[in-house]
Amino acid sequence: MTAALSLSLPVAPAANDGRLLSPDELEAALRDIGARRYHNLHPFHRLLHDGKLNKDQIRAWALNRYYYQAMIPVKDAAVLARMPDAGLRRIWRQRIVDHDGDHEGDGGIERWLKLAEGVGFDRSYVLSTRGILSATRFSVEAYVHFVAERSLLEAIASSLTEMFSPTIISERVAGMLKNYDFITRETLAYFDKRLTQAPRDADFALDYVKQHATTPALQRQAMDALIFKCNVLWTQLDALYFAYVAPGMIPPDAWRPGEGLVEGRA
Repeated sequence: MTAALSLSLPVAPAANDGRLLSPDELEAALRDIGARRYHNLHPFHRLLHDGKLNKDQIRAWALNRYYYQAMIPVKDAAVLARMPDAGLRRIWRQRIVDHDGDHEGDGGIERWLKLAEGVGFDRSYVLSTRGILSATRFSVEAYVHFVAERSLLEAIASSLTEMFSPTIISERVAGMLKNYDFITRETLAYFDKRLTQAPRDADFALDYVKQHATTPALQRQAMDALIFKCNVLWTQLDALYFAYVAPGMIPPDAWRPGEGLVEGRA
């Protein structure tokens, strides 16, 4: 990965006046970013939750989202390697365990593979990452690059999208179970643990940012990092929407309906 993968970082509006925000004001500014920019607002997610996608469009989402899930432990390992304090490392490494598991067949990545299998994919095809959109690959790798190269404060602040994930998870699970007869609770088991893991991780990251963003410049960096992460998530849905929904122009190397499925799972 190179710096060319980095996405632009807009200046956070709440910090334009150069004033040092109180910890509570900083938290409010961070939450406002999520309220305006989190990907639950994206048209693709509205279609997904409201039962407006077909089976192949949901398959495209599951396949592409796998790459993001699979790279989360890589991202967290990059953050972990930069932490000089053993106490911080002990807390942060739980994120890696959550996704990789303690043993074979355990963890969030395994549960996402079960989701992909539940909508018809052959596991080996998903693991190969063949067929994922180029924009998916570029945005996910830009995120890994970001946390490896930016300050530790920015790396931790970029994870604060987890503050908003319980809402989107609740909407997603309820909507998909209601609207798609091929989706089961077992298919969506990945999300069960995230309802407790994400708030735990977000509480730690938010406390860290509020303690360490002690100047207007550092507060701007933290907010910009969260904006960047929102852009990473939004960009992935942009790519899915334009490839598989409207106007449906699937790029040459991307997954096409019928590929990589278990026989008989059309």
